[in-house]
Amino acid sequence: MKLALLSALVGSAAAFAPAATRASSSNLQAFSAADLPGALPPVGFFDPLGFAEKADEKTLKRYREAEVTHGRVAMLAVIGFLVGEAVEGSSFLFDAQISGPAITHFTQVPDGWDALIVTFIGAAEAQRAQIGWVDPADVSYDQPGLLRDNYYPGDIGFDPLGLKPKDPEELNTMITKELQNGRLAMLAAAGFLAQEAVDGKGILEHLSSRKSGNENFLFNAIITYHNETFKGTPGIG
Repeated sequence: MKLALLSALVGSAAAFAPAATRASSSNLQAFSAADLPGALPPVGFFDPLGFAEKADEKTLKRYREAEVTHGRVAMLAVIGFLVGEAVEGSSFLFDAQISGPAITHFTQVPDGWDALIVTFIGAAEAQRAQIGWVDPADVSYDQPGLLRDNYYPGDIGFDPLGLKPKDPEELNTMITKELQNGRLAMLAAAGFLAQEAVDGKGILEHLSSRKSGNENFLFNAIITYHNETFKGTPGIG
């Protein structure tokens, strides 16, 4: 149901809202590939094409900002897929008329709502840009998308439950957990999109049908890989 998209958007806007203060750990201000959180055995620091090795500090910060933001959006998207399809036909939104695979929900939204949704996303992104990015008027033409020196990628100040650790090591662990779950969510969201585009069936329909062992081979392989890779890692496995 379209509740999927709306719930994802509400979560996005909340994540992009500024807090009154934003504490930064001094050790996180030094930004280099060797010190980046997010590397776990057995893969370690995975960069087969050498993007991090070739990047300066400013570029590396943009890479990490892009990764953590896409991971957050993907986590919301995965929830949106599952929730949207689970409540289709029973939600109070849009008279419960939106149905079918989640990738078709947005096109079923009544006229006017799509513009409201896009405006909402734009406002949230503008707020995030004001927090993390240098004003384009103050940036040289050869440094597009320059992040503020005191801004740590992903730290937009939203922590209403006070979960952000004060200890640098604990903070690195929490950042790693978020990155790993975001990476898995990006793969999952891409898989959801591809699967629904191929046969027009919803993800929950696929999970419930289980017509043959081969039909769910890829899904089971991903889950098995995740469990084996992150086994014993608190908050991830």
